[in-house]
Amino acid sequence: MDLMICDLNMELFAGLVHSPLGTIHLASSLLSMLTGGFVLVRPKGSKSHKQMGYLYLSGMLIVNLSALGIYRLTGAFGMFHAAALLGFLTMAGGMIPLFVPGLSRQTRGMRLWFMYYSVLGLYAAFAAEVCVRIPGAPFYPMVGVATMVIFVAGTFVILRKEKVWGKYFL
Repeated sequence: MDLMICDLNMELFAGLVHSPLGTIHLASSLLSMLTGGFVLVRPKGSKSHKQMGYLYLSGMLIVNLSALGIYRLTGAFGMFHAAALLGFLTMAGGMIPLFVPGLSRQTRGMRLWFMYYSVLGLYAAFAAEVCVRIPGAPFYPMVGVATMVIFVAGTFVILRKEKVWGKYFL
């Protein structure tokens, strides 16, 4: 009985991951989802925020690099590869202000927008991945709907948080 359950679990896992690169992509995605969520909800600037932030950044670099090497869906560069490139840009927009001296507080505050959207992009990708696995679900419409829902909801949260950021950065 235990062997049968183990075989069933391996069969389910095999349906999610199709290569060693896919396994790396999945593991780094899960790590990034956890650390990204931690960074979003915890107070900014603390030691744990910085530690988790760098762990998130490392995980996301692996997520986006591995995404650029996965061609199973279309066999060519596609919209998910473009999303990985956009992921690199949002992370850069979130990190570069930390290392550029002399930026205004308002400009430094903009980095939070970039980092929030970096995490939202990851959550949108997760939501899309879950939705397209619904039997009979149309692939691209489900990707679009899942992405839109996450980004709309996330933007409302960011707009509410911006009032707090304004007090801190302005």
